Amino acid sequence: MNDNQYNALTPEEQYVIEQKGTERPFTGEYDDFYEQGVYICRKCNAELYSSSDKFDAHCGWPAFDREVSGAVNQLPDPDGMRTEIECSNCGGHLGHVFFGERFTPTNARHCVNSLSMRFVPKQ
Repeated sequence: MNDNQYNALTPEEQYVIEQKGTERPFTGEYDDFYEQGVYICRKCNAELYSSSDKFDAHCGWPAFDREVSGAVNQLPDPDGMRTEIECSNCGGHLGHVFFGERFTPTNARHCVNSLSMRFVPKQ
């Protein structure tokens, strides 16, 4: 998919997805949201996360303990401390992944900006 085939983004979405920004905690539309379905990349529509892998981490952003297989790349964050996650299809910034917190059996927490995703309800 080339750039002109991506979804149009608002300036706020561009800031998060293309400039690796972060939305304010507890403000995202999917933070306290638990419907059944899938979360797709807001920029390219690739499937990222299933609602069955979402949990309440009380961190201020949607949290998932695993991604759809092959959907997310993990990269060292420029801060040298965290691991950034991005859409493996378009490279759009999603947020960060943290390990070792023992919230779930996978021991992983994908902390994702709501602005980076769209929710598609289960049919």
